[in-house]
Amino acid sequence: MPAAHTQSASRWPTILLIVGAGVVSAFQAGKAPMALDGIQNDLGLSLAVASWIISAFAVMGALTGLAIGVAVDHAGAKRLAIGGLLLQAAGSAAGALAGGAPLLLASRAVEGFGFLATAIAAPALIAAVAPARNRDRAFALWATFFPVGMTIIMLSAPLLSVLGWRGFWLVNAGLLLAYALLFAMAVGPAPATGSARRSVTTDMRQLLSAGGPWLLAGLFAAYLAIYLAVFGFLPTILSDRLAVSGEAGSMLSAVAVAAGAVGCLACGQLLARGARPWLILVVTFGLMALCGFGIFSESVSGWVAYALCIVFSFVGGFIPVVLIDAVPRHVARPTLIGAGMGFLMQGNNVGFVIGPAVTGVVASSFGWPAVSFFMLAVAVIAVVLALVFRARPSEIAQGE
Repeated sequence: MPAAHTQSASRWPTILLIVGAGVVSAFQAGKAPMALDGIQNDLGLSLAVASWIISAFAVMGALTGLAIGVAVDHAGAKRLAIGGLLLQAAGSAAGALAGGAPLLLASRAVEGFGFLATAIAAPALIAAVAPARNRDRAFALWATFFPVGMTIIMLSAPLLSVLGWRGFWLVNAGLLLAYALLFAMAVGPAPATGSARRSVTTDMRQLLSAGGPWLLAGLFAAYLAIYLAVFGFLPTILSDRLAVSGEAGSMLSAVAVAAGAVGCLACGQLLARGARPWLILVVTFGLMALCGFGIFSESVSGWVAYALCIVFSFVGGFIPVVLIDAVPRHVARPTLIGAGMGFLMQGNNVGFVIGPAVTGVVASSFGWPAVSFFMLAVAVIAVVLALVFRARPSEIAQGE
């Protein structure tokens, strides 16, 4: 027993290093919202166009998540994770040189493709490294990578003020390159699964013929659309509502985003104690929609709206944990987990595209209060999907 305990403890540094790859990748998602005002002023962009700087990050992922997931199963998780970090570094460096929207948007798409490769490959590595009895804890820790990364990058707002957005992009490129080198040296490859002997098209067809992966991807798309309707523009919103500087708005945003990491860990505890996943989804989507009305209402004071942002982030942190935890139970066999995770992240990226893009258009056309009705519509769809999740769990799981 002591030997087993020592072996288990020795794996946590590697798990933390893998989670760190997700954290530095999340920096690339978080840097655009906090730099949005500076980019708009520098390049002369409207809010509707500038919102695509956020959404473009997810365009490639919205189209290729499943393909990347299958590649993880066939080509190796470590190789894909490192490749993803390097792609993000290249995209960030190219973006720093952009003289207008086209190159910047293209560079963001490259960053997003790399982000997705790392975000899909990392859980496969964690599954290989984590002891079976600690796997749930390891995945709960992994689920915090996005809010933790968003929090850290927003706390770096003073650095953005010093370097400007172009210098900030270059610093991120250097960080990603350094982390890719560290990752290559310190993390071992995941064991072979025999996936290379199977047809890629067979894997894709088998995954897509099941109902479960579609349902989970739809729920993740709805979550990201709602989440980024608020947090994609939060520094700008807080600067307006609280009459604070853009830097202060980013710092306040960081505190709110950090609540999401706490929510992830809290959800892990609830699931371990037998909480019903569908009920968690229904309650959290409902609360997020209600918070949206308060956040965007002009009759609610700025600081109350900010408090609602913290609640919104905390309850929103429950949803990714439920969905990531459900993937292994909704694919035909363990060797399709990578593909299932890829399809889940493809849904994530669809929401990443829809949320900021629609929010930017709605806010520009009708004002910020109208955004809450968009959030409500998406939440209603999500609740319906969650009820299907409840009513047909065994059928979904066995639909392969």
